[in-house]
Amino acid sequence: MGQPAGAAISTPPFDGIICIGGEDWWYHNRGHFDFQIMRRLAKRWPVLFVNSLGVRLPSVRDNRLFVERIGRKLKSLSRGVVEAEPGFWVFSPLSVPGEAGQRLSGWALAPQIRLAAHRAGIRRPLLWVHCPAGAPLVDAIPSAAVVLQRTDRFEAFPEADPTVVARQIAHIKARADLAIYAAPHLMHEEAGSVRRQLLVTHGVDVTRFSAAGDGVHPAPSDVAHLPRPRVGFVGGIDAHTFDPELFRAVATRLCDVQFVMIGGSSLAEDWCQLANVHFLGRKPYDEVADYMAAVDCLIMPWNDSDWIKACNPIKLKEYLAVGRPIVTTDFGALDGWRDLVSVASGADGFAAAISAALAAPGDPLIGRRRVATETWDAKADLVADGLMGLFRDEGQKRNETTSSGLSRAA
Repeated sequence: MGQPAGAAISTPPFDGIICIGGEDWWYHNRGHFDFQIMRRLAKRWPVLFVNSLGVRLPSVRDNRLFVERIGRKLKSLSRGVVEAEPGFWVFSPLSVPGEAGQRLSGWALAPQIRLAAHRAGIRRPLLWVHCPAGAPLVDAIPSAAVVLQRTDRFEAFPEADPTVVARQIAHIKARADLAIYAAPHLMHEEAGSVRRQLLVTHGVDVTRFSAAGDGVHPAPSDVAHLPRPRVGFVGGIDAHTFDPELFRAVATRLCDVQFVMIGGSSLAEDWCQLANVHFLGRKPYDEVADYMAAVDCLIMPWNDSDWIKACNPIKLKEYLAVGRPIVTTDFGALDGWRDLVSVASGADGFAAAISAALAAPGDPLIGRRRVATETWDAKADLVADGLMGLFRDEGQKRNETTSSGLSRAA
C-alpha cells in the first residue's frame, strides 16, 4: 500500500546501500570520507562497501609501486565478503581497471556485487558511487536511487586518463539523483550539471584528536627520541597534492627542526635525503592523532594543482582538533578557517611562518571550539537526511500531481 497523500516517507524504498568506494578498506587510511560516512550509515541500513575498482592499470615502469599495488590487491581479493563491523560489509570484486575493465563491468562485475549485496541482506539498494570506474554499474545494478560522491576531482589524478575519467563522471552525473560535495569551489563549478547537490564538508573525530593533543598517550616510540622542535605532516606524499620542491627547500632552511612525515609516498625513493627529515610511512588511523600530537607544528605544503583546488583536505580539521599551530599553502577550502592557520607561500615565507608558529603557538582551544560541531556523526546525519529527502520530495511530487489531477477532474 502506498503512502497516503501528504504523508512523510518514514521508510525509504531501499533496504541498504552499495557504496562503490574510492579506497580499499584493508589498505587505505580509514579517515577517508566514504569510510567515515558509510560506517555510520551502517547503523541505519546495511552497507556493502566495494573496495576501489581503480582508475587505471598499474604501470610496470615503477617496479616498487607495481609490485606493491598488485600484492595488496590480491590480498584484498582473497578476503571475499567480510562483515568488518556490524552492518558494514566489505567486498573486493575481481575487476580490471581502465577502459577494458569498463567493458567488462556490465556483465562480469555487477553480478559479483549483487551477490555480495544479497549476502549483506540488501535486496533493494541505493547505489552510491565514488570511484569513476563504477560508471557502468549505474545501469547494470537496479537501484532505488543513485548518489555520486564528488569529493575529489578524479580527472586531475595524474595516473588516470582525464578524458576517460571525465566521460565516466559525466555518465554518473547523468544518472545521479544527488551529488555530494566536500569542497564549495567544486560544487559551485558544477552547479546545473546534476539534479541535486549537497555540501557535506569533511568531519573530524573531535574526541580522539583533542584527547591526543592533550597528551593522554605518550609520543610514539619512533618519534619520542627525536629532538624538538618537531614539525609534522600527515597525508599522502604524492605529486598531485604535495609540493616536494617547496618542502625540500623549507627543510633545508630549517636544519635544526626535525620534520616527521607520516603517510605513504609515490615519489621517487630518493626524492628527499635530508638528515632532519624522517619518513615513518603509513600508520593505522587509530594512531594518527598521537603522531600529530607528538610534534610542535603541523604543515600542509600543497601544490597548486587542479586536485587541490577542488579538494577539502581532511587533515585541516584533524590538525585543529589536535591543537598544534598550522602552516599551509593557500587553497580554496581554507575559506572560513583562515584566521586559525598561517598561510604562506614560497620557501622563505613558509619557513618563516613555521619559525613564528614554533615561537608563539597560540591557544589550542580556539581551533577546537570551532571544530566541536564538525563531527563525523553530524556529517552522517546530514547525509542521511539528504538521502531520505530524495524520497520525501518524490512522494511530495506524486501527491502534488494527484491533487492537481483531482482539481482538473473536478
